Parts: sequence; structure tokens; C-alpha cells
Amino acid sequence: MLNRSTPEPEKTRVVAQCRDADFERLVRSTFGMDARVELVLAIGPFAEIVRKLDFAGATIAVVDIDPASEADFNALNSLTQRLSTVPVIVAIPAFDVSVARQLLQMRVSDFVVKPVQPLDLVRACARAAQATKSASTVESQIFTFVPAAGGVGLTTLAIETAMLLLKGDGGTRTNTCLVDLDFQHGSCCDYLDLEPRLDLDEIEPRPDRLDRQLLEVMMSEHPSGLKVIAAPSRPAEMRSFDFEVVTRLLDLVAAHFDYVVIDVPRTWFAWTDSVLLGSNRLFLVTEMTVPGLKHARHLVNVIQQRLVDGPRAEVIVNRFEQRLFGPGLRRADIEQALGDSLACTIPNNFRLVSEAIDRGVPLDEVKSGNNISQALSKVVVPSKSAKTGTKPALATGDRTLALAR
Repeated sequence: MLNRSTPEPEKTRVVAQCRDADFERLVRSTFGMDARVELVLAIGPFAEIVRKLDFAGATIAVVDIDPASEADFNALNSLTQRLSTVPVIVAIPAFDVSVARQLLQMRVSDFVVKPVQPLDLVRACARAAQATKSASTVESQIFTFVPAAGGVGLTTLAIETAMLLLKGDGGTRTNTCLVDLDFQHGSCCDYLDLEPRLDLDEIEPRPDRLDRQLLEVMMSEHPSGLKVIAAPSRPAEMRSFDFEVVTRLLDLVAAHFDYVVIDVPRTWFAWTDSVLLGSNRLFLVTEMTVPGLKHARHLVNVIQQRLVDGPRAEVIVNRFEQRLFGPGLRRADIEQALGDSLACTIPNNFRLVSEAIDRGVPLDEVKSGNNISQALSKVVVPSKSAKTGTKPALATGDRTLALAR
């Protein structure tokens, strides 16, 4: 008989750089004792050592930077651009929002705060590798809606956008998820007559426990097929959740859906920047009033200054009424106030919206081909936006959602 040898499984190649002896021991004990892992390790300041490391064939890169070193950040930026298909995990000595924002802008896959437990480092690497693998097959697109003021109808437009994307092009249904990040006053599930199932109390202590299986349990589903992630509203509580809770949740959603629509609260939290930076399309919703237009214009400027490398903010003016005569704002006033940031105007159709909310159904089910859906589809549906000359959404390869993508 012929001896048939089973081919050895391909090894995981981890290329790591460590600044100190403690982190070196951690990396060696985590990866160096596993026969399935090929560990390439170098010791010293990142900006000096990175040029000597061979990243060819690397499965994942682990780097240990000094946040106070401009040279380290410049070297990291060059590395992430060069390793477009290799996830990079960054170790930092302490958590800082501004540092996290910089890392996000550099498209790192994830970061860990020293001292880190071996299991947490392994999980970070596994998530990053899995996300990179998923991104090669799933081109998730992120549509984020931000209110320029209160009561502008943002939730209605976010839900209708999700429904339009769900239908897809030519009747081909897509895998679409609506995420309500307004944990205090969120109403997406109320509008759709669904029970919110996201249990933040269970996730918050250990965000790393959140995986696909747990996410399925905490996900609501509308009869249309739209998946909704929302927590029960807590109007009497003003809770600021940890950065990792929100980014971990959104990264997992983005890895498993074709389209993700995010309803963002008006209040700016520590995680808001990362959500906006990771969006493919960013819509600011306002109404047809002078204060509403002023708020929208100001918010556009703020976002442009804070998120230099982020998506362009596009303003949707809701409840628009065309006035040819008499007092009040006209289309020309809106265009003058918002300039090229104006994406579209949505007609005022109070009766249609009220009936859809009361019944818990999409607008098109109340009246097929209604004027709100038609106006919105010209901007948000990719296939149609291409025909109208609107810039299409970017693929995930161009803009990742958050640090773990």
C-alpha cells in the first residue's frame, strides 16, 4: 500500500514588535509555545524596529507604540497603508480617546491596553483576522443618520432607508440591519412594532463576549425581513457606554450584513467620532426652518473640522413644502444656506408617516410609490444614485467601520 501523509495545516504567522520586557514575555507566552503559530518577534522602539521586520506572509501584526512619539505614529501610518490586507493590532499603555481616534483614522484593526491578558490579546487577533476574512467576501456599506435638531423625523427616514436597501436592485433582497444607537430615547422598534432585545447590561461588563450567536439572540426581526438591533429606551438615564461596547457591536454587525443603517443620537458621545468615521454615507437630517438650516450648516462645519478623513456630510431637509408665493422659506433659500452639502429635500406627508408609524409598517406598505420613498431612494439606493449622478457609497475596503474592522 502507498503511504498517504496528511498535509500539515498552514501555520499562523504572527509578526510582533515589543517596546518592553513585560510585553515581550506576554507575546512569547501567548504565541511562542503554540506549534501552529510561527512567531517573528523584535524588541525595541517601533519607529526603529519596524523597518527590520519581515511582514511577508504575515497573518497578523502586533505592534507596541509610544503614543507620545510622532515618529511612531508616522511609521504606523506607513505600515497600515503598506499592509492593506494584514490586520494590525496596536498595544498602547493607556486608553485615550484622541489616540483611539488617530488609530481609527490609520485603519488599524484593533488596539489593546497594557497590561493585557493573554486571552484578550488572542481574542483581539482572532477578531481582526476573521473581520479581514469576512471583508474580502462581504462589501458591507454603512449609512449613518445624525439629527441636526430634535424632532426632525430622523427615525422615519432611517427606517425607510433600511427598507429601500432591503429591497435591493431589481427585486433581489439584501441582508440589511438597522441599528438604533439612541439608548436613552430610541424609538426604531416602537415605529416598527417590535420588541427591543439588545441587553446592554449583559454586554457592557465583557464586550468581548459578544459574538454572532449572542448577537442573533439580541436581534429583532421585522416581518419584511429587516433585522433591528435596539435596546429598551431608558429616558430617565443618561448613560455613556464604553467605547469598546459600541465599536465591538458595530464591527460585528458590519461583518455579517450587506447594508447597515445607523440611527445616531443628537448627543455626542466618546464613540460618536468612530461611528461617523466608519460610515460610507453620512446624512444629517434637519427640517425646513431657519433654526433647522442653521443647525445643519453648523454641524456640517463641525464634522468637517473634527473628521478630516471622514465621509462628506450630506444634509437631508425633511418635511419640505414648495412655496411659490407668500412668506416662508423657498427652495432657493435652502440651497443658499446649505450649498453643496444639500443632498435632497423630502416632501411633507404627515398623514402617510403617521399611519405607517401607527401600524408599524414601512411607508411603501401604506402607499406604494409614495413621494417620500421616491425622493429618498434617489439619494440612498446605490443603483439609482448612480443613474442620478449622486456619488455612490464606498465599499468597506475603502472605509472600515471601527477599530476591529
